[in-house]
Amino acid sequence: MPRRWLLIAAVWVTVALPVFGQSADAAAPAFDAVSIKPHDPNAQMTRIQVSPDRYSAQNVSLKSMITHAYSLKTEDQVLGLSGPVASARFDVEAKMDEETVAAFKKLSLQEANEKRQLMLQAMLADRFKLKIHRESKELSMYALVIAKGGFKLKYADPNDTYPNGMKGPDGVSHSGMMMMRGDSLTGQGITIAALASQLSRQVHRIVEDKTGLKGKYDLSLQWSPDEIADTGKDVTGESAKPSLFTALQEQLGLKLEPAKGPVDTVVVDHVEMPSEN
Repeated sequence: MPRRWLLIAAVWVTVALPVFGQSADAAAPAFDAVSIKPHDPNAQMTRIQVSPDRYSAQNVSLKSMITHAYSLKTEDQVLGLSGPVASARFDVEAKMDEETVAAFKKLSLQEANEKRQLMLQAMLADRFKLKIHRESKELSMYALVIAKGGFKLKYADPNDTYPNGMKGPDGVSHSGMMMMRGDSLTGQGITIAALASQLSRQVHRIVEDKTGLKGKYDLSLQWSPDEIADTGKDVTGESAKPSLFTALQEQLGLKLEPAKGPVDTVVVDHVEMPSEN
């Protein structure tokens, strides 16, 4: 079976801020219209897109949605999810009304992303009857460190407006944005902490920034999307790309080292298949 590939459109690093102190019933607007349908099992692409007026996802799991809604770095931080709803895949369209969209335009990117997360939490509670609690667990993770030979990152120009770069939900290109497409990751004016957060999603473990590097960087990273790459081994063949682990060292001068530490988790207490649209 061909491996599913993931397209995340406009992934803003500001969404990596934890919102564990907030709840779905906080003072946040709700989506005006929500459609949740079973996904066609023959379609392989997974796509998540956040735009000014909606949250749109195709072929996503509930665990993935919980990860997004609660600003987790990896799906492994979601515990206690089992049964048919755990293996099901969904297509989701959640739209805001015009008044909410207008209100969001007055917020900073960080404030808007935090509001969207609360709206997703409310949607999951309403449609999936999701109830959770939070715990800290000792889990395996990776430490992101500088590889031998030094880092190879390019410092971002603080005056760069990225006229041809990635654009946010406001249609404007910003510093501090990342785009991940299958086997490549591009960043414009991002911190190493933001890179570590995105790497967590690729290696399915928390990646903690231990580089000590400050400032912001422009970067481009390419690796093999094959399953064997997740083990840190390289795929053979003249045209094959290196594993993510090797690509980090060769292209960015960074390295992932195994580690352990306390990790915030979301534990599912109750969940149901989503209600009819």
